[in-house]
Amino acid sequence: MSNVSSPARKRLLAAAASLAIAGAIGVGAVTSATIPVFAEAVRVDAPQAPGFADVVEKVSPAVVSVRVKSRIESASDDSGSLFGGPGGGFFNGPGFDELPDNHPLKRFFREFRGDGGPRAEGPRSERREQRRQERRAERLRPSSQGSGFFISEDGYLVTNNHVVNGGAEYTVVMDNGDELDAKLIGTDERTDLAVLKVDAERKFTYVAFADDSKIRVGDWVVAVGNPFGLGGTVTAGIVSARGRDIGAGPYDDFIQIDAAVNRGNSGGPAFNLNGEVVGINTAIFSPSGGNVGIAFAIPATTAKDVVAKLMDGGSIQRGWLGVQIQPVTDEIAESIGLDKPRGALVSEAQADGPAKAVGIAAGDVIVSVDKKPVASPRELARLVGNIDPGKNVAVEVWRAGKSQTFDVKLGTLPGAQDRADATQDKAAPETGSLEGFGLTVTKAEDGKGLVVTDVEADSEAADRGIQAGDVITAVNSKEVSSAADVEAAVQEASKAGRKAVLFQVSRDQTNRFVALPVARG
Repeated sequence: MSNVSSPARKRLLAAAASLAIAGAIGVGAVTSATIPVFAEAVRVDAPQAPGFADVVEKVSPAVVSVRVKSRIESASDDSGSLFGGPGGGFFNGPGFDELPDNHPLKRFFREFRGDGGPRAEGPRSERREQRRQERRAERLRPSSQGSGFFISEDGYLVTNNHVVNGGAEYTVVMDNGDELDAKLIGTDERTDLAVLKVDAERKFTYVAFADDSKIRVGDWVVAVGNPFGLGGTVTAGIVSARGRDIGAGPYDDFIQIDAAVNRGNSGGPAFNLNGEVVGINTAIFSPSGGNVGIAFAIPATTAKDVVAKLMDGGSIQRGWLGVQIQPVTDEIAESIGLDKPRGALVSEAQADGPAKAVGIAAGDVIVSVDKKPVASPRELARLVGNIDPGKNVAVEVWRAGKSQTFDVKLGTLPGAQDRADATQDKAAPETGSLEGFGLTVTKAEDGKGLVVTDVEADSEAADRGIQAGDVITAVNSKEVSSAADVEAAVQEASKAGRKAVLFQVSRDQTNRFVALPVARG
């Protein structure tokens, strides 16, 4: 070693030290089990989408579940019992009376009924039977459940009429689970609205109605309710359409939404993002019975007016014009010289109605009420219904190619009126033909109008619903009693450049108007 130069020796010592350090590191790595460090998990900072949690948090305490109980009476006493109908069913059958009074079956039945048996007599058994009948009469059973919401801090709440209809006892279940008794203040069947009142020593969280005229198709809505009795449930969607007529009543003007609405949501509110009620969920379109994304809500404006009247007096009084009406089609508008299809065509002015009293007649088209234009029969019904009875209104009609205005004092809309089934008078044997329209007619026995005896299957008349047995009472507002009268009216319309003539048709004491093309006549 002494022969090795100093620099070389230093290099050897440094190499040996490096190997020793590397060996130590290698052994340490194997024996110390050090956990490796991983890269961070993926996280994306996405833009914040608007949510509904803030709205739901504020409005949920105002939304309740409504439970309804009704008096349900059996078709016969004890009809649902083990022993059949009155008097014990099987135990009152043939041969049972012949059993001795101390027979085990009779003793068992007497103990089961608790009234001395089916043959027991005397004041005591009569009193027991009377008490039993009273208990049966007072029995209340759950009949329906829906949703509702408070509109005042003192406990007034709104729901649907069809939720509470026929009920005898009402319970509201709060968002926190509290159950409170409620009483019925009033209902309105025509708009399917009802008002309940909870009397309690507390102040309730309540919500306000929105101005639904500002709602646009595509706006967000949040529905809160009690679907299938599950309790408070929130769904969201958009306004799909406005002004929907689903045939539920004369005042149909529903908002259509696509939020998930199911059975039990009836009477619950649909909110805008400000927590205001834009509509009351009332109906769904559901071929399967479940939600398919088409729900209908009563607009807030309609509900607000009806609810205020119910809270004030418990009932609704609506104006009544006393006319039967139908839509104005393109052909009807053409036949009477109206610029476009609008208004409501009067098919009959009722004998005791305000309209007939001032001279409004079948064939008139009502185009405005109180200077508010009438676009359709549905709108006329809403306009008149929203006016208080006894008020005088200006009713503008289109008659004989020009406008006329009548001052009408509205009556009070009556309840549903029963109409007797009408039978068609037998026609006289003399017949005539309206070949251009595909009709065979005969003079009515009373001389008023023409009875349709046959309709060609491929005719314009058949396409528009005219049937054998209908009575043609007028053509272009002129009464007819023969085929010649019809032909004269058609010729007059042709000379005036009309493309269609207007037939007034009566069926089952109900009038309607049908426009038939002149070219085929």
